[in-house]
Amino acid sequence: MGLKLAAVTLAAAVSIAPADYLANRQQPDGGFAEPGSRSDPALTAWAVLGLHAAGKRPARPAGAYLREAPIADTTDLALRVLALRALGESADIFVARLERQRRADGRIGSLVNSTIWSVIALDRPGRAAIRYLLRQQRRSGGWSWAPNGAPDSNDTAAAIQALRKAGVRGRPIQRGLVYIKTLTAKDGGVRLVAGRAPDAQSTAWAIQAYVAAGARPPAAAFRFLASLRRPDGSYRYSRRYAVTPAIVTAQVLPALARRQHPLGE
Repeated sequence: MGLKLAAVTLAAAVSIAPADYLANRQQPDGGFAEPGSRSDPALTAWAVLGLHAAGKRPARPAGAYLREAPIADTTDLALRVLALRALGESADIFVARLERQRRADGRIGSLVNSTIWSVIALDRPGRAAIRYLLRQQRRSGGWSWAPNGAPDSNDTAAAIQALRKAGVRGRPIQRGLVYIKTLTAKDGGVRLVAGRAPDAQSTAWAIQAYVAAGARPPAAAFRFLASLRRPDGSYRYSRRYAVTPAIVTAQVLPALARRQHPLGE
């Protein structure tokens, strides 16, 4: 009888949905936190977006927390805009702040990454920002976090989403996908950079890049993600590490829903 009860309990645990795990990471202040930690603004924005992709709203209001929480940098500001819109709330004040981050060379903020996310967040990112992103594509087809940096799969996948949102098609997008394929392991997982083990977030970003490009994501990528799912509904970062489960799960959810950024309202 004891074994039967244990089996039923295990089956119930395995059935916990990833979105439910993430929703349960919301704190009384409206923010989201990793286990054993306090609410974090960036994690809260990612959690809101992940839940939105899964068709779920936070149980407690998260907008007030996002409006009051400190903003670390331009990327954080762009994510704040996206999260508030996903909640159906006004982001006008943050959009105005984001507009003031534009630079003469087309960058928005100081980074390639900040420009990528600003293009995704702004309704009118402008031709200068798009041209800047196109110039930042490396010979390998990938994009980097910072100007003159080494490319990685995450920024490449995000850049593909930004450029597709801006209407860019053709060779830049295809070259980006080819670069992502060079970082794809036999088991379907995607590496952040060459030499690293595949991880859940890089694999999720790659799936979103395929979706944004209008290409079918490899089935092996979804199988890899499934292999990292834990009984509590969260996702491991990799086969070796089970760290920061809340943000990992938040970033996996849009890929599971086959949705690219911006997710829409």
